[in-house]
Amino acid sequence: DIGLLDADIHGPNIPKMLGIESEQVTGSGMGMIPVEVFPNLKVISMAFFIGDRDNPVVWRGPLKHNALSQFLGEVQWGNLDFLFVDLPPGTGDEPLSVAHLIKNVDGSIIVTTPQDVALLDSRKSVNFSRMLNIPVIGIVENMSGLLCPHCHKEIPLFKIGGGEKAAGDLKVPFLGKIPIDPEIVLNCDNGMPFVMSYPDSQAAKAFRDISARVKTYVGFQEIERKMEKEKFPY
Repeated sequence: DIGLLDADIHGPNIPKMLGIESEQVTGSGMGMIPVEVFPNLKVISMAFFIGDRDNPVVWRGPLKHNALSQFLGEVQWGNLDFLFVDLPPGTGDEPLSVAHLIKNVDGSIIVTTPQDVALLDSRKSVNFSRMLNIPVIGIVENMSGLLCPHCHKEIPLFKIGGGEKAAGDLKVPFLGKIPIDPEIVLNCDNGMPFVMSYPDSQAAKAFRDISARVKTYVGFQEIERKMEKEKFPY
């Protein structure tokens, strides 16, 4: 099973992209029950609690920290294989709270667009992870070129290669490039995962390749932890 925690308190959009905006979080004596999508994806988000989707969440740091603490500790996640935390851009309250609340983080994935303005923040996120002793799984370059539907040539709308260069400069793995595909926008707005609608597209292949690299990394981390525990069982 996979858990998905939408940690963007002010702009929770995961439910919209998965078509579950109208769902309700239920509770039991054991805590909150996350919304389940498909057979094995469990989701929790502030979007389930704010009522009208146009209502802003006007909270300072301590309230956001408490909400994330509840999402992690008072939700019946069950036995998960992976828990992904979708964070807002930057190095503010949300990533800091999650880093402190989850003691053994497998790693962080930095998603950037290729232009220099976006890379300024992404490079800070890499160093933020290092300051908190969180391994950086790698950098993903999103919106990396557009394949023209007419001439079928690649158009560098936001440049190409900036994320890959940043990975090289900062000495972290480069996980891959995701090209711009207008269908991704339409699918997100309609609440349908793009990779299910267009499994043979170039972007879907990029998503699968990146996922495989992340899974391999986490698998190696697990093996190393087991070996370390066998050497030092106490």
